[in-house]
Amino acid sequence: MAAAEVGGAHGCPTLPLANGRSIPVLGLGTSHQGGYSHDAVVHALQKCGIRHIDTAKRYGCESLLQKAIEESGVKREELWITTKLWHSDYGYENTKKACLESCERLGVEYLDLYLIHWPDAHVPGKSNREVRAETWRAMEELYERGLCRSIGVSNFLISHLEQLKEDCVITPHVNQVEYHPFQRPQELVDYCRSRDIVFEGYCPLAKGEALTHPSIIQLAKKYGRTPAQICIRWSIQNGIVTIPKSTKAERIQENCKSMRSWGDSAGHSWYFLDEQTCSVGSVSRISCLDLVPEGGMALVYGLNCIRMNKGNSGVELSKEKHIPWTSLAYFIEVQAALTLDLAVGEVLRKEFLFCWWG
Repeated sequence: MAAAEVGGAHGCPTLPLANGRSIPVLGLGTSHQGGYSHDAVVHALQKCGIRHIDTAKRYGCESLLQKAIEESGVKREELWITTKLWHSDYGYENTKKACLESCERLGVEYLDLYLIHWPDAHVPGKSNREVRAETWRAMEELYERGLCRSIGVSNFLISHLEQLKEDCVITPHVNQVEYHPFQRPQELVDYCRSRDIVFEGYCPLAKGEALTHPSIIQLAKKYGRTPAQICIRWSIQNGIVTIPKSTKAERIQENCKSMRSWGDSAGHSWYFLDEQTCSVGSVSRISCLDLVPEGGMALVYGLNCIRMNKGNSGVELSKEKHIPWTSLAYFIEVQAALTLDLAVGEVLRKEFLFCWWG
């Protein structure tokens, strides 16, 4: 069975949101102060298969993105577009107006994901909690109207999410927070997962600081990859939707190769399994021998692993186990993952990583 790679609407693995939609695990981030390049965005869409674009009103490039998307020729329905509400637009009426304005600048009729950019509001005479609640009620209305297919927050801590839970109806679908090897808020990640909030990470390269760290350089040499690819892959394999940003076409190309099959000097190969092939509906047509050689062993990483026992008439569901994601540095040691004997016919479902050897 072929491993999934970045490329096209169906090439990038996704994570399911609580509302049934699926968000690509790898996206292209943008920013202000020189953080946007028209040519780089067009290249990402046309040549790299990127379909997830992250922006914000604050960045000042929504209208520029409209031009890049039009030039790329990629259809709107193939794209996942995220933008964010800036704090100057917080409040019930302002939020609804700002959403429509962002849609107009982007040239779209709806947003795939709309985020409250920061928890702090700075509105005279009102507490931050009051403003967040009022703003979120507007977000809920935008969601119910279909103008926003998903809604979420950015830079929210557990205390902010707890207050929102008490004050509002719909749980955020996403929380976007800084995430990289030097900034790993595991308590917040665990909290979000316990409430079916997908955790999305920005600055996966730690604003470039991670690229010169000795441990990351060592891993890059071991796997024959670049430090940037190590950081991005590490983030994704921890179950984090990851949005590196770059204004250089060659860097975007490099980042996208983080998703491809890897191997190391010991002969271990790493794959993202194709979502469609490994979905529940098609699992009866999959044999373990599609994944690894007969008698091989596998280390399995992921949010969910479904064990399948292959019988004479096909594959039958045995049980489901939850397996914690393991840091890149501990792939071979496998401290928390599950070891399976795939000779008995194990088949694995959807969006996790595994390694095999004979």
